[in-house]
Amino acid sequence: MSRTPRSRHRRWLTTAFTGLAAAALAVTGTAAGASAAPHAAGPGVAADVNNAKNPGFESGLSGWTCSSGSGSTVSSPVHGGTSALKATPAGSDQARCSQTVAVKPGSTYTLSAYVQGSYVYLGASGTGTTDVSTWAPGASTWQQLKTTFTTGPSTTSVTVYTHGWYGQSAYFADDISVFGPDGGGNGDPGDPVPDAPAGLTVGAVTSSSVALSWSPATYATGYTVYRDGAKVQSVTGTSATVTGLSPSTAYRFQVAATNAAGESAKSAEVTATTSPGGGNPGPSVPKHAVTGYWQNFNNGATVQKISDVPDQYDIIAVSFADATTTPGAITFNLDSAGLGGYTVAQFKADIRAKQAAGKNVILSVGGEKGTISVNDSASANNFANSAYALMQEYGFNGVDIDLENGINPTYMSQALRSLSQKAGSKLVITMAPQTIDMQSTQGGYFKTALNIKDILTVVNMQYYNSGSMLGCDGKVYSQGTVDFLTALACIQLEGGLDPSQVGLGVPASTRAAGGGYVSPSVVNSALDCLTKGTGCGSFKPAKTYPSLRGAMTWSTNWDAATGNAWSNGVGPHVHNLP
Repeated sequence: MSRTPRSRHRRWLTTAFTGLAAAALAVTGTAAGASAAPHAAGPGVAADVNNAKNPGFESGLSGWTCSSGSGSTVSSPVHGGTSALKATPAGSDQARCSQTVAVKPGSTYTLSAYVQGSYVYLGASGTGTTDVSTWAPGASTWQQLKTTFTTGPSTTSVTVYTHGWYGQSAYFADDISVFGPDGGGNGDPGDPVPDAPAGLTVGAVTSSSVALSWSPATYATGYTVYRDGAKVQSVTGTSATVTGLSPSTAYRFQVAATNAAGESAKSAEVTATTSPGGGNPGPSVPKHAVTGYWQNFNNGATVQKISDVPDQYDIIAVSFADATTTPGAITFNLDSAGLGGYTVAQFKADIRAKQAAGKNVILSVGGEKGTISVNDSASANNFANSAYALMQEYGFNGVDIDLENGINPTYMSQALRSLSQKAGSKLVITMAPQTIDMQSTQGGYFKTALNIKDILTVVNMQYYNSGSMLGCDGKVYSQGTVDFLTALACIQLEGGLDPSQVGLGVPASTRAAGGGYVSPSVVNSALDCLTKGTGCGSFKPAKTYPSLRGAMTWSTNWDAATGNAWSNGVGPHVHNLP
C-alpha cells in the first residue's frame, strides 16, 4: 500500500514479470517440493550417493560453470561448511550455474539444494525422460528446493543447474545433491541418516495448538513431527506449531530428523495439555466482510476521520504503524496536522464508536515505505509487546501485516502467536500480500499464513500493480480482469487456506493504484464465480467456496474521492453472499 497517489509494486516491472510468469508456466506441474525416498541398499546393492561434485562449493567453483562470469563463492551466508555459491543476474542474464553429473540409466534421483534470495530456480536437463525444475519466489533465510527425475534407458549424464532471474539481486545456493545410484563420476558419498533431534521443548499452548522447538540434528535436511505416534507435519526448520487440537486435551509429541538417506530415530517424548476453549466465539468479524484501509496521511485522496468511514466497511485498517529504533517494535503517530487537526482523543473516541457499531479497527504494519523487520526471537517479542501496547492505548482490535519488503515466516509467526496469547481469541489478524507473495506455498507470506491458520482472520491479497500472473490452472492472466481475481484466489483456496480466510484486494479507483483497477461489477462477478459458480470469465474453478470472506480496497479515502462508489457497489454484494 502506498502513501503516494499511485501505489507501486516493489522493485518490479510489468514487462519483466510477464516473462517470469511465462517461465514459471513452463515449470508448472513439475515435482516441486516432492521427493521419492531412495531404496535402501540390500545385500549386494550399492548404497545411493550424492553424484554431484563439490556440492557445497568448498573447492570454489570447481566442477561448476556459471554464465557470463556471474558466479563466485562466499563465506557468508552459508548453509553448511565454510562456503556457498553467490550468483548475480544481469539485465540479460539469469546467472545460471551448472554441472554435468554422471548417472546410471533407468534410475531415479532426488535433486535438492538450499537456496536464499529472490526467484531462485533448481533443475535438471538432459534426463532422457522429463526434465524437471522447481523454484522459490523469495527467501530471506535458507530454504530447501527439492524435486526428482528418472533417467532414460541410455542416459549416462545430466546437467543440473541453478539460476536466478533477469536483473534481480544476487542469490545464494549451497549443499546441492543429486542423490541416487552411483553414476561412476566420483561424486560426493552423501550424508548418513541423521541422529535423532535433541532438546524437544513445548512452547506456547492454546486451546487448539501447541508450539514445539528442538535443536538442529547433524546432516538433517528436514524434520517430521509426530503426535501420539502418528506423523502430523513435515518442516525444514527446527520449530513447528501443531494445530487442530481439542481443548483441555493431553498430547504426546516426538520429532525425527530426515535427509535423502532416510529418517532418524524419534526424539525423546514431550507432553502438552491444551488450554480450555472457554466457548469464546472468536473475532467478531461477519461471515462475509469488507475491509478498507484508512489513510493516516494526506496524499490527494479525501481526508477522513475514522467516523467518516462508511458503514459498509466491517474491518478498518489504520495505515500505517511506524518503526522505532528497537528492532521489530512498532509505534503509531496520528498525523493530526495532515488530517486537519484530528486529535488523538477524537481518534480514540471514533474507534470506540465504530466498535460499538460492530466494526473492527486494526493497525496496519508496513506499506510501501514500511521498514519494520522481524527476523529473530528478540524482534518477534518486541513486535508482539509493542503491538499489544498500541492495542491497549488506542483500542485497536488487531493488526494487519502489509510488509512489502519481505517477511520471515518463522519469526513473524512467532510474533503473531505471542500477540495472540496476550490479546486472546478475539484478536483480528489480516494480511495484504502482493500477488507474487502468494504464487507459491513456499513463499514467506504464504508460509506465515499457513503457520498461523488457526488464528488468522483473512488474507486480502493485492490484485493490482502486478502485471500478468499465473493462476492455479497454470495459465497466465492479466490484471484488471475477472479471471485474474478468480484464478489467483484459487491458488490460496487450494493451497491450504480456508475460504473464510481469503479476500479479494482491489483499488477503490483508478487513482488509487498504478494498474489493476476493476469496476465494482467485476469484483462482484469474481465473488459470484468463487462462491456460486456464476459470473465467471474463461476460468471457472472446479468447485465453489461459499464461505469466501469477501473483499478489500485501498483505500476508504480513495473510495470517498469518488463518492463511495466502490463501497456502495461492492459492500451490499459482499454482505448478501451465501
